[in-house]
Amino acid sequence: MAFETTLSASGNNTGIVVPDDVVERLGRGKRPPVLVTVNDYEYRSTVAVMGGRYVISLSAAVRAATGLKGGDPISVTLQVADTPREVEVPSDFAAAMEQQEPARQFFDGLSNSVQRYHVDNINAAKAPETRQRRIDKSVGLFLAGKQR
Repeated sequence: MAFETTLSASGNNTGIVVPDDVVERLGRGKRPPVLVTVNDYEYRSTVAVMGGRYVISLSAAVRAATGLKGGDPISVTLQVADTPREVEVPSDFAAAMEQQEPARQFFDGLSNSVQRYHVDNINAAKAPETRQRRIDKSVGLFLAGKQR
């Protein structure tokens, strides 16, 4: 489903208002998982209902990658996301979890959003020492059976 619109902004929230008929044609209910293509940039999201409208959020990371801001005209293509969501685990984090197999098993059982929380936290570290501390902390949490 393709449509043209303007990127909506309300305070710190930026999103794509999805026409009702587009959500209906996707045929997956009111909150379908979707692959979103905005001006040739693709990401995965879920349609939400906010203020009586269907909306897909556009995170700060996506805005930075695309250079988009509220009020910009955009071309949007939506496709139902049928594949499971996967988090790309950095090799150093994966290696640390592989050394502690119960930690990897625990991580694999976490929800996509909690997995992303840990990976994003590790990737946000600027110094190698900070990155390693964050990896060690996450592995320790998993070994203790804790998500965060």
